Amino acid sequence: MPEPCAIADALTTARPRALAALLRRFRDLDSAEDAFQEACLRALATWPARGLPSDPLAWLVLVGRNAGTDRVRRRARDVPLPPEDALSDASDAEAPLVERLDHATCGDDVLRLLFVCCRPELPPAHQIALALKVVCGLSVAEIARAFLVSESAMEQRITRAKRAIAKAGICFEVPTAAEREARLSAVAAALYLLFNEGHCGEAREDGPRAGFCEEAIRLGRLLVDLFPGTPELEGLLALMLLHRARAKARIDATGALVPLDAQDRRLWDADAIGEGLARLARAEAAGPAGPYVLQAAIAAEHVRCADGAACDWRRIALLYAMLEQVQPTPVVRLNRAVAVAKTFGPHAGLALVEGLAAPLDGYLPFHDVRGALLAQLGRRDEAHRAFARALALATDDVQAARLQRTLAGLAGGRRPS
Repeated sequence: MPEPCAIADALTTARPRALAALLRRFRDLDSAEDAFQEACLRALATWPARGLPSDPLAWLVLVGRNAGTDRVRRRARDVPLPPEDALSDASDAEAPLVERLDHATCGDDVLRLLFVCCRPELPPAHQIALALKVVCGLSVAEIARAFLVSESAMEQRITRAKRAIAKAGICFEVPTAAEREARLSAVAAALYLLFNEGHCGEAREDGPRAGFCEEAIRLGRLLVDLFPGTPELEGLLALMLLHRARAKARIDATGALVPLDAQDRRLWDADAIGEGLARLARAEAAGPAGPYVLQAAIAAEHVRCADGAACDWRRIALLYAMLEQVQPTPVVRLNRAVAVAKTFGPHAGLALVEGLAAPLDGYLPFHDVRGALLAQLGRRDEAHRAFARALALATDDVQAARLQRTLAGLAGGRRPS
């Protein structure tokens, strides 16, 4: 009998390709989602007793396709779905179809689904939110967290986006070269947020989320192949590779995040770092640096130094200042403040942080960074309040435990690093 977490992992991992294949079959977003949901319900009913099929993705595609077809047939009062035993015994029937997904026009059915969601008729934020919900299966809460908005606001965005697609009668067709070009920035942003959700999810005891990193990198490679010579795509892929290279050193035995300067660099993936640096060099040589190239350059500064103490924080602060020029968001300024504090001291960092209280009040890292800077300046009561606010915003036990230790250490006279 498979563990529940193994079933959840299989369903999460299969979702993008299964849903893409079903949308390709039914040419309707709601029908494809309904079919996939039915397949998941069948899986939850049969896999615990029978075990995982040899190819969960193929099983889900087959069952979802039959469920969707049955729904259409029921409307026409035609033939019902085959018996459950017949479905469960045919776990490999769709394997050839799944094998062909990577060879579809536009490179990959999942990538094509991303382009379908990122329609220019929708506002950019709605495009990305819809892609994360439909393609990646993120919850409304997770997407809202990524956009720093409320769940209700995000729910409305996604609902409006799906309604607009349905009203326009948009089909699952191959976008033309010009259409792909127009939607490229939104697709890249969706991949970036998909990767970030997986990257952060490892520290939130969210096992299946780790697979998002690999899927984002895989799709990033396909994008680079589709649009060769595009600096920002090379930069995005470089950024994901350089962050993913540190995966084995990021989490300790208790599940807590290990600060970058405390990580065992022997555990870093040298091949991923080598490829990431090569792609960054290619991107920097191809044209002016955009947001992804600048972020990759920041990540490169961290992996190039021998240890945390040797990190060139002055260079990182400069890169963040350049990034803020092209992407003037509160989160970028918060990250810049950390680099400025490392370079010029906590007073300089805090001066940048204090102006972010309004836009980032619901963002845990803001209060975490602010608390650390206040503690370094000896302003213990203010630091305590900042860390307490961060604790109130914690969404999992690992985050909460770390902040509780920080508060206890502050009460005991130790300053957070």
